Amino acid sequence: MSITVRYFASLGERLGRSESTVDFIREMTVNDVWRLDTAEMSMPANILAAVNMEYAHPDDRVHNGDEVAFFPPVTGGQSVGD
Repeated sequence: MSITVRYFASLGERLGRSESTVDFIREMTVNDVWRLDTAEMSMPANILAAVNMEYAHPDDRVHNGDEVAFFPPVTGGQSVGD
């Protein structure tokens, strides 16, 4: 029983991996997945998360076989017409 974890952009670079797997433990949350896979590092408040390609909150539950993805905050860019 496991959960696939994906890290995008600078998060993957900082952690040295873009994908991993964590063992599923009953009653896990997105935050639990982050902490298990990052050696108990606290999840920064501005990180975006998704469970099975749907945006999720840190306290949302995850289930066996889910995919949990973490994204750095989106910043910058130009508006259309600039």
